[in-house]
Order: sequence, then structure tokens, then C-alpha cells
Amino acid sequence: MPGVPRDTRRRIGLLGGSFNPAHEGHLHVSLEALKRLGLDEIWWLVSPQNPLKSGDGMEPLASRLARAKQLARHPRIRVDAPELLLGTRYTLDTVQELKRLYPHARFVWLIGADILPQLVHWEGWRDLFGTIPIAAFARPGWGYAALQSAAPRAFARYRLDAGQGRRLADCAPPAWCFIPSRLDSHSATAIRAERPNRTRPKGKTISDPIRPLPDRSNAADAQLALVRRSLEDDKAEDIVVIDLKGKSSFADYMVIASGRSNRQVVAIADHLAERLKQAGQGYIPVEGKQGGDWVLVDAGDVVVHVFRPEPRAFYALEKMWALENDAAVRPKAAKPVRRKRAP
Repeated sequence: MPGVPRDTRRRIGLLGGSFNPAHEGHLHVSLEALKRLGLDEIWWLVSPQNPLKSGDGMEPLASRLARAKQLARHPRIRVDAPELLLGTRYTLDTVQELKRLYPHARFVWLIGADILPQLVHWEGWRDLFGTIPIAAFARPGWGYAALQSAAPRAFARYRLDAGQGRRLADCAPPAWCFIPSRLDSHSATAIRAERPNRTRPKGKTISDPIRPLPDRSNAADAQLALVRRSLEDDKAEDIVVIDLKGKSSFADYMVIASGRSNRQVVAIADHLAERLKQAGQGYIPVEGKQGGDWVLVDAGDVVVHVFRPEPRAFYALEKMWALENDAAVRPKAAKPVRRKRAP
């Protein structure tokens, strides 16, 4: 993890997943873990691909990582995709590598209670219990009933009471606890279900020949041209355009630019949103203006990230896209077939 010394002795919660997309439920669990488990920080481990899930509907890693970083703007939450560089795919392998790299850190694996019944399908799930303490947080529809599933029952004698949660990071595994807490109803599945379906090729007709699907290619290009003019008029620096067509369903282009100060970053974003509105784009969501280090302008077909130079260098969205594209074409070494797979 960038900026983390190898000799760190911090108490660290690991929250892994696809984050497709990151949502308030992830943030809720993280804040509860900081408070209820007495952790120093939380690491969101954004997975390139969950082995238990289909790749259909999966946004590119760089997009998911960018959204997660935008949401988790908290001084004690770090967001990255270490599996891409570690070359690991299964949770057990990732945890073992992180423990090797940070031998003095005290890690806790964080999951929602809805994951408890699925644990028996994870690769090496018993070894996972023996490798790292685990904390399961209540989720809507998944409370104490989830404790009756096979994995919790198999390790029932190693369970700590919720009131002992602050001891968990210091316990030798196997050790785990269930944390009943205020429920958060946000769900990545529900969020994806509400998104407009843009998987159909542009310019094609739908099944009803009377209702053609509009070709939005020209509209997206015109919107991109407007965005570039606005950024250039406001003296934005280092403007980079990433073509997402065929790679993502949420936008056609991602634009990254820099402002020299917090004030300029916010001004660039405000002026862009106003110009898009005047061009007939309607309401334009703008996120991150409170801090001014990183502001996201979601124009629909074009998503714009405006940074100050230092946060832009730290988050390195352009580099992450390059890493993902490199991973997509990199030959993969053959691996022995494993009977069970896990996220």
C-alpha cells in the first residue's frame, strides 16, 4: 500500500471486494470497524475480478478504484488494488502476502454478515480463519440467522462477544466476532440494477422497429469538446482524455485535469457544470467541492476529475488505467486447478 512503512504496527481492517460500485454501505462498515474494533485504519482492497462472480456488468478496475477513492475520502481509509501487483486472486493468498509484507501489522478481515453463508465456497476458507481474525457486521436481512450457517458453526468456539471487539486485532487466529450495529441498506447489486442499461451497441435498433435506439456517439463527442473548451478557458493544466468506449458502461470518456489550488479546482468544476447546464445537459452532479483537492463532475457520457497536482500524483488514475490494460494483455501462467474458488 503506497505510503505504508513495512515495519508498521498499526491495527488495520481489510475490506475486500469488487466495489462495483463502492457505496455508503462500505463506508458505514468501515466507520463502524474503526469505532467498534479500535482500529487505526481501514484498507479497501478493490479486487480486479471476484472469482465467484461473472465479469458481465463489471466496471473496469480503474473506474471502480476511482469511485471508491472518491467516496472514501477519510483520513483513516486507504483505497488501492494490491492484488493487481501482488498477482493474487484468492482472499487467503492476498492476506498471506500482506502479512508477509507487513509482519508487525495487526490485521482484521472485515465482511458483511451476508458473506458468512458464502464462506464455505471460498478457497481455503478454514485456513483463512486460521490466518487472520475476522469481524462480520450485520447487514439488512442478515443478522443472527447468518450465524447458523456452516462456517460460523465450524468455528463457534473461537467467537468473541461483540463487547470484546477491541481485543480482536490482538487475538491469535482463529478468532472472530459478529458486530450488531445500525443497518445500512445500500447495496451494489441494487445500485447496478438502477443504472440505465447501456450495454446495447450504439446506433442499433431495439426489437421494436418503430423505436430506434438513438446513436449517442456524436453527442458524446460534442460533450467532450465542450468539456475540453471549458477546461482550457479556465486554465486547467495537464488535460488527459481516456477513451472508455467498449470498456465501460457508465461513460464514453474520462477526463482528468489539474488546477493549481483548491479554489481553482472548485472554480473549474463549477464553471464546467454551469456550461453543461446552459448547453441543455440538465442537472450535473458535482462531488468533492468541500475539500477542493479532487472534484468529480459527472456529465453522463463524460466523467471529469479535477485535481490539485499533489492528490493527482498520489491517486495516479492514469497509471491505474495503464496497469489494468497491461494486466489484460499480460500472459497468465498456468495454475493447478482448485476445487473451490473464493473472492
